[in-house]
Amino acid sequence: MTEFTVWAPEAKRVRLHLPGTADHEMRAGRDGWWRVEVPDAVRDYAFLLDDHEQPLPDPRSRWQPAGVHGPSRIYDHSAFTWSDGSWTGRQLPGSILYELHVGTFTPEGTFDAAIGKLDHLVDLGVDLIELLPVNAFNGEHNWGYDGVCWYAPHEPYGGPDGLKRLVDAAHARGLGVILDVVYNHFGPSGAYAPRFAPYLSERHTPWGQAVNLDGPHSDGVRRFIIDSVLMWLRDYHVDGLRLDAVHAMPDSRAVHLLEEIAVEVESLSVHLNRPLSLIAESDLNDPRLITPREAGGFGLHAQWNDDAHHALHTLLTGERQGYYGDFGSMECLVEVLRGGFFHSGSWSSFRQRQHGRPVDRRTPGHRFVAYLQNHDQIGNRAVGDRLSATLSPAMLRVGAVLLLTAPFTPMLFMGEEWAASTPWQYFASHPEPELAAAVVTGRRAEFASHGWSATEVPDPQDRQTFLRSRLDWAELDKPDHRAMYDFYRRLIALRKSRAELSDPHLFAVDVRHGDRFLVLRRGGCLVAANLADKPQLVTLPGVARRVLLTTGEGVTVQRDRIELPAETAAIVAL
Repeated sequence: MTEFTVWAPEAKRVRLHLPGTADHEMRAGRDGWWRVEVPDAVRDYAFLLDDHEQPLPDPRSRWQPAGVHGPSRIYDHSAFTWSDGSWTGRQLPGSILYELHVGTFTPEGTFDAAIGKLDHLVDLGVDLIELLPVNAFNGEHNWGYDGVCWYAPHEPYGGPDGLKRLVDAAHARGLGVILDVVYNHFGPSGAYAPRFAPYLSERHTPWGQAVNLDGPHSDGVRRFIIDSVLMWLRDYHVDGLRLDAVHAMPDSRAVHLLEEIAVEVESLSVHLNRPLSLIAESDLNDPRLITPREAGGFGLHAQWNDDAHHALHTLLTGERQGYYGDFGSMECLVEVLRGGFFHSGSWSSFRQRQHGRPVDRRTPGHRFVAYLQNHDQIGNRAVGDRLSATLSPAMLRVGAVLLLTAPFTPMLFMGEEWAASTPWQYFASHPEPELAAAVVTGRRAEFASHGWSATEVPDPQDRQTFLRSRLDWAELDKPDHRAMYDFYRRLIALRKSRAELSDPHLFAVDVRHGDRFLVLRRGGCLVAANLADKPQLVTLPGVARRVLLTTGEGVTVQRDRIELPAETAAIVAL
């Protein structure tokens, strides 16, 4: 016999619906869970709530082969044969992350196709791949942040077994896997969980109603999220999770959900005897997220650091619109390198208020994930243009040096390593005409406020928008792209060969700057960068013994001085 259960604390009646057979009445328990046992021959199933006759998929469905509106299918996690029994994990400190979207990483857009590119990432020197959300959403292609089934991998990508094959293959090559998960809202189509229980609150996020973390029945909602977290880490063998937009998860309870997650993940990590990382995306600039629980924090392992991105992006590009307005000076970058955040209680002109909290400089920098580009910072531009569309190859290399020698955990976005020319645009495939039209209209209105005309903004529903966003791997055979890739390989290899270049201690960062130049001391190494469009002679805080790497030709060193051509950086040993 097989037992079926579902949490529906406010329902008066629940039936198990098995296609082609009679429905089965379920028994209610005091805990809000309904249960019934049926013979083991069942494959597909759904639930009927109260007296409604619409079959609804299981909120905890592990497999949705017919899409988010179809029936759920039984999936046995124990049936998959893993080959990673000797895998001991990959810790976040010291690692290099590589963010990728399964649907556009390869022409095929599947988990299995991504396996064919893992050797490329090993050759590059990556340690952890970070997958954009893969849980089931409506339609064929999407960024993944409209997911509605928080336990089921997207079927067009390859479903549950496909994700497991990718993780297993990554581990075989020494690569860890981080999975991006969204627990702050449900997508707009196929979100049936709120029909079963009060999963949503009356509060709103920019993407829909907020999840009920502190109202009536919120114990069950929190359990729903925590069990999903543990499932990805335990049953899919992933090495960590990136928690999307945690600032959009309002929780007034004494123990925040994020702390509860950290506690249970720590217990699972001990049981599995391998590191499990929790990375937050947060707009709060609040270091409590990454402060250990014994010091009064939430105990997460890292958080994305948009301040680091903004400081680098504005210096490299000169852009100052929108939230870039407070950034762009050398002093700003110095503040970030020394203190983690730029806004640490300072005035934010974009928000028209003070923002952030200071970081204790004893906090290791590896708790901040830094990047020149990511899916948001490219895809949320009107035309999804990468840095390679506007910056010279010389300036791209300077940016890479500043990122990969900073005291943070660096992350690359897929294709960045060869200066991919393909954009990464906002795309969706909502089948519902009204929803599709609303997405197009909303996207264009959003960018109109930033000065882009409607004709400049690609139609998210147009399949060509999706196809344009796929990586062109043939670019690696072109000399300019191959040269950029080879440079990234050398830079990453140097970072891993010199302990001081990945030293996470903020208090040990010594940085000096002048007019469009910067000198960063990293133990026995100096990083000198000239962002100006003219050569500069820079005095070093020590005598350079050896040049370890340069981004271009023409760099000359004379004891404690270095001459840097325009848009050039160098790393030297003292």
